Amino acid sequence: MGFREESPEAAQGENRSRCIIAMKIAIVTVGNHMPSWVNVGFHEYSKRMPAEVSVELVEVKPEKRGKSEPAEGILAVEAKRINLNLRKSQPVIALDERGELWETKRVATFLRDAMADAMNPAFVIGSADGLDSSIKEHATHRVALSRMTLPHGLVRVILAEQLYRGWSILQGHPYHRV
Repeated sequence: MGFREESPEAAQGENRSRCIIAMKIAIVTVGNHMPSWVNVGFHEYSKRMPAEVSVELVEVKPEKRGKSEPAEGILAVEAKRINLNLRKSQPVIALDERGELWETKRVATFLRDAMADAMNPAFVIGSADGLDSSIKEHATHRVALSRMTLPHGLVRVILAEQLYRGWSILQGHPYHRV
């Protein structure tokens, strides 16, 4: 799925007049038992999304880490668990600190294009060791939220907020004021 040339703002009127196609966004993340502030923050933004654009959080159990266990083996096991939650036709956006930096307007463009193409994307957040290379190679896009390493719980919150902000741009909602 590529990006169309027009800006999200140029498509606002068009988007409001077209019939809305329902989209399910999956956030597949390695890790569970997050602190309560992560769950509160994530749910705050995911519940703001309209009914036709749902955000589903799928938690994948992390592999136990031993001192002698190589990271590659751990990531391979986690990749198998991640893949059980992905569909073959689904665009996969791997969150990777070495990925492309997207501006918020690019998130909006991605959402607009995914809806127009009737896609249900999955954003994948890895574990403390990142993502297995097989996930990154399979991904439609590799995206970095920052060049800084962020705690995985915080990534959930930031991603949910950016999805909501992208949606608000498409709707001409005043939440995004830049």
